[in-house]
Amino acid sequence: MNQPSDFITDASITTPLPHRLGCDCGLHGSSRLGGVGNRRLFTGLILGAGAAAALPAWAREGVDVGPNSKFTQIVSADQVETAAKQQYVQMQNEASQKKALAPPDHPQVIRLRAIAERVIPFTYEWNDRARNWKWEVNLIGSQELNAFCMPGGKIAFYYGILQKLQLSDDEVAMIMGHEMAHALREHARERMGKQTATRGLIEIGSALFGLGQVGRTVADMGGQLLTLKFSREDESEADLVGIELAARAGYDPHSGVTLWEKMMAANKNAPPQFLSTHPASGTRIHDIEANLPKVAGLYARSPKPPRQFGPPTPAAPAAKG
Repeated sequence: MNQPSDFITDASITTPLPHRLGCDCGLHGSSRLGGVGNRRLFTGLILGAGAAAALPAWAREGVDVGPNSKFTQIVSADQVETAAKQQYVQMQNEASQKKALAPPDHPQVIRLRAIAERVIPFTYEWNDRARNWKWEVNLIGSQELNAFCMPGGKIAFYYGILQKLQLSDDEVAMIMGHEMAHALREHARERMGKQTATRGLIEIGSALFGLGQVGRTVADMGGQLLTLKFSREDESEADLVGIELAARAGYDPHSGVTLWEKMMAANKNAPPQFLSTHPASGTRIHDIEANLPKVAGLYARSPKPPRQFGPPTPAAPAAKG
């Protein structure tokens, strides 16, 4: 096991990952929060399940994002979680070979695992499978602004996001809750289900209308646009579930605002929202602020962490030649 002094913090990790925080992949997208209902309605129409009429009334304190998408039922949760575990192990192996997998006694690993330990018990309400997940939390020595939680509770933070953004414990909890939410709401499984359903509809349409290859290409593009629109909703949903998880665990949900202010400052050259597949930070801040009253009572009553940790020492500025 590498000692802290041997831990490399600027390695290049090439193992394909499910997504990165604020990236432009299918799992991280944008929309106004009002679009969540539109996605759920479309889900019900496609599957003929009457989802819109059967939505349960969630008489509970906290955020309301509705039930999980019916598209998750198309693919096996066990298979998705098994595949995620394999990918996670592959990433760990690569990081370990490059001395970029932080050891258990690294201060930031201790910090991340302490925060996760507080948040995890509140995940069970969102997904009963989480009770049996083999949760893991690791720190990867890369300068990327990255963090994720794979299906099955496999969490990783990249050193860069902790050091460059100088994240407080509350802000780390916001990211962790957000990433956990993607796994709890089974967004990866949902996306796979949507892709499977879209491919099936395209096959049927091309055969019925004799569209041939040209029609299939156009239909594929349309299917991608539909998937992109829906996947944008996942990000807003994860923001809401994430601030609730963190608030219940005793972390200040207002830190969701300061977190995205830091992200916005770090991504000054990011494209406008309508050209991006992830929410503009300003939109996220507005939506989080609008939902803070829903979790304020939860945070006020929650036991607070007995210990505050803090970020890594900021990197020294590069010497000018």
